[in-house]
Amino acid sequence: MRYPVVVFGVIAMAVLADHVGVAQSVRSLVNGGNSQYKKENYTEAEVDYRKALGKEPGLIEGHFNLGNALYKQKKFDESNREFDNALRGTEDAKTKAEAYYNLGNSLLKAQNYQEAVRSYIESLKLAPNDPDTKYNLSYALAKLREQQQQQQQKKNDKSSDNKQQKQDQQKQNQDKQNQDQQQQKQQQQQSQQEKKMSKADAERILDVLKNNERDVQKKLRSRQAVRVKPDKDW
Repeated sequence: MRYPVVVFGVIAMAVLADHVGVAQSVRSLVNGGNSQYKKENYTEAEVDYRKALGKEPGLIEGHFNLGNALYKQKKFDESNREFDNALRGTEDAKTKAEAYYNLGNSLLKAQNYQEAVRSYIESLKLAPNDPDTKYNLSYALAKLREQQQQQQQKKNDKSSDNKQQKQDQQKQNQDKQNQDQQQQKQQQQQSQQEKKMSKADAERILDVLKNNERDVQKKLRSRQAVRVKPDKDW
């Protein structure tokens, strides 16, 4: 797919009948900006256009051409505002069509494809046979569909990730439950074994005591059977 057509044209300043002095000053600034623009000195062109707008804030040519200069500097948010200013300030169909077209280009560069499509449609309402606008509209629609597909894919991936995380969590919980049950079983077995060992130990102890008691009794009986001679009296 080839890139969209971007055609910009600066609007020349017309001399007003009244306020000749101010008009000549504004015209000089606009013409100076146009000259800088054609030389691709877009920063200098921006300065001249802003000076002109400082003297005449409602100047359509100033907003339109300033939007172009900002676009060339990739200042798309600012260029959008200037094209909007130009649109609000004019009723001329040709100027509005060109402003909508340029606004569409700026929105397209900012990857705001949905708004770019709307701007191109508005431009075509005023200039239905313009081939560049038709092509750019087709391009913007294709990019919009691509963007929507990517967003849907991200949404599906996120949903899949959440599902996998949920399954992993359930597995972890089940493993922990199994581990706890196994540990509890081992503890029970150990307790039972300890009880058995305690009983066996007790029986052995009783046997030892019984054996000791028999030995003691036997020794006592043996001592009683021996007759001891008495000591001599004084």
